[in-house]
Amino acid sequence: MRILGIDPGLRTLGWGVIESHGSRLGHVANGQCKSTGDDLATRLLSLHTQLVDVLARYRPDQVSIEQTFVNKDGAGTLKLGQARGVALLAAAQAGLPIGEYAPNRVKKTVVGVGHADKRQVLHMVRLQLPGCDPAGPDAADALAIAICHAHYGGVAGPQLREVAS
Repeated sequence: MRILGIDPGLRTLGWGVIESHGSRLGHVANGQCKSTGDDLATRLLSLHTQLVDVLARYRPDQVSIEQTFVNKDGAGTLKLGQARGVALLAAAQAGLPIGEYAPNRVKKTVVGVGHADKRQVLHMVRLQLPGCDPAGPDAADALAIAICHAHYGGVAGPQLREVAS
């Protein structure tokens, strides 16, 4: 099974593609979509265009995405949610099943603790995907989300599934 993991962000959207063969995982590709443009709509469109290209190029069987966490900056959370919506839209347009994972669930699955920092996530992604060199912290997080999805067995059809932390 080929899984695309997505770490949503308005400035930088991380993505990572892995292959899961039973308990074996392999790295396929990873990268970052950088938004361009002066206004929000143009930035969202640029993320959508780049993500559609990633979907066409790597042809995943399933998509996994991190759930939005609410922070003190309400406007920032809303913008993150809009970037996340663009990612969900691109996956749905491709007809792919989508799994959603809480940030703490991803960290607990990949690192072993739910409040791991980015360095720990990067280290464990590199251990679990030998030879992988993430394009940045957002790409490493996206690969971790894909690994989490692989551990939970993926999604059984074109649907949206939330996995609680």
